[in-house]
Amino acid sequence: MTDLAGKTALVTGAGSGIGAACARALAEAGAKVHVVDRNPETAFAVAAEIGGTEHVVDLADAKAIETLPAQVDVLVNNAGLQEVAPIHEFDPAKFDLIQRVMVTAPFLLIRRFLPQMYARRWGRVINVSSVHGLRASPYKVAYVTAKHALEGLSKVTALEGAEHGVTSNCVCPGYVRTPLVEGQVAAQASAHGISDAEVVDQVLLRRMAVKRLIEPDEVAALVRWLCLPAANSLTGASLPVDGGWTAQ
Repeated sequence: MTDLAGKTALVTGAGSGIGAACARALAEAGAKVHVVDRNPETAFAVAAEIGGTEHVVDLADAKAIETLPAQVDVLVNNAGLQEVAPIHEFDPAKFDLIQRVMVTAPFLLIRRFLPQMYARRWGRVINVSSVHGLRASPYKVAYVTAKHALEGLSKVTALEGAEHGVTSNCVCPGYVRTPLVEGQVAAQASAHGISDAEVVDQVLLRRMAVKRLIEPDEVAALVRWLCLPAANSLTGASLPVDGGWTAQ
């Protein structure tokens, strides 16, 4: 379980959910993990659990990103947030915030770490996208826009990094059992005028052939696998972990 011994990883949004699961999986594989989250309590807790280093950073602040380590072998862009509203009612300030956290921050982090990855002739950029990077849903204009942009960023990174031993891929989960998804349930219930239970059954799982929420560890296992030699030639891909959503 030391596939990544001697490597350094940085995971954003690592205080909970998919990010925390990725931080654990990479630490179990032997990597030194930098745990980045804006919540001090969760960042410290996960870092203490895995023997990593916490960084309390708001990724909406471009200057704060400059305080992060300068050398990383594995970058996992995971941090995100959600807002549910129809386009004509969507707050422009919230739209801008979501783009800064979910598009601009990944760009700045990739830009920061690529030169060192190129110099060492090895690197992994793993972008936790979403099925919403491949498909759209109503009431999620900012999130869908950001995830589609992240997909494009990942592909350009893959093409530029290929000759330098750097791969870049997107992992595209469906609905995962995370605080972000749990928060969406109430918002969707209000938007659709139905109960929380009906949201899960009729909205969240409606387009998934596998009728259950995905577990964070399932996503983290794929993230870890993308760091292995078996994935050396896999780059520029979008890998759905979506219970069959995009098969339809």
